[in-house]
Amino acid sequence: MVDNAPVNSIQHKDLTIEGYSRAAVQTYWRIPELKVGFDLGLQPWSFMGTDRWFVSHAHLDHIVALPVYVARRRMMKMSPPTVYLPEEVVEDAGRLLQVCMRLDRGRLPCKLVPIAAGDEIELSRELVVTVSATKHTVPSLGFVVWERRSKLKAEYRDLSGDQIRDIRLGGGVVTDEIRIPRIGYLGDSSPPGLDACPDMYQAEVLIMEITFVSPRHRPKQTHKFGHIHLDDVVARAHRFNNELIIASHFSTRYHDQQVQHYVQKALPDMLDGRLKLWL
Repeated sequence: MVDNAPVNSIQHKDLTIEGYSRAAVQTYWRIPELKVGFDLGLQPWSFMGTDRWFVSHAHLDHIVALPVYVARRRMMKMSPPTVYLPEEVVEDAGRLLQVCMRLDRGRLPCKLVPIAAGDEIELSRELVVTVSATKHTVPSLGFVVWERRSKLKAEYRDLSGDQIRDIRLGGGVVTDEIRIPRIGYLGDSSPPGLDACPDMYQAEVLIMEITFVSPRHRPKQTHKFGHIHLDDVVARAHRFNNELIIASHFSTRYHDQQVQHYVQKALPDMLDGRLKLWL
C-alpha cells in the first residue's frame, strides 16, 4: 500500500471512521463498513476501494482529487464509481473530468449524481442517506447516514408467528420502519447549517468542522466565511446528543498544540469526553 496521504482512524461500535481534514488543504473521510466516503480533497490509496462518495461542496480542498480517484480506479480495472454532488456543480464537475481526459488521454468513467437538500439516497436495504442544506460561501450540503430496521407493529406483538404470516400473505404490513442516525457529516458550514438539521445533533457519530478556535478570530467574521468558531460549539454544548463528536478542518493558522489549548480551555470536560480533536 502506498502511503501518500495522512489518515487518522477511530473505532466506534461497529464503525471505523477514517480520514483527515485541514482547512484550505485537504478533506476526505470514509466509513468502510458502510462502503461510503465524504469529500475528495485528496485520495489515499487505501480509500480507492470505496466506490460511493458524497461531496459536500466544490472548494478545491474538498473536490480536487475527483479525477485522480476516478483514474486510479480505471487503472486498477475497478468499476466506475458513483459520486453525489450538489446539483449546482455537477455540470462543471463533468467539465473538469472532460478537461482531465484530454490532458491525460485516458477515459475517466464516473457517474456524477446531482443531489439537493431534502433528497434521500438509498445505499442498500439497510442504509439511506438524507441530504440537508448547509451555509457556506458556495452551494454546500450536509449528510446523515441512517440505518433502517423493521420493528413489529405494537398491535401484532401478541400474535403467533402463524398469525403474523397470514397477515403478511393477505397483503398486510406488520412492521414499522425505524431509523437510527449513525453518521452525521456537516462539511463546511456556519452554525445555521448545523442548526437547520437537528438530526446532526442526534447522530451516533458527528463529523463537523471547527475551523477557528482562537479568541482573536471573532465568530461574526468566521460566519461570514461560512465556518464555525469554537464559541459556537460552547454555546450549543447542551444540544450535542452524539456519542462521538469529531472536530476537524482546523485553520492552518494554528498548530496542533494551539488547537488543543484553546479547545480544552473552553471545554475542559471535552463534552463529557465525547469530543475528539482530529489533528
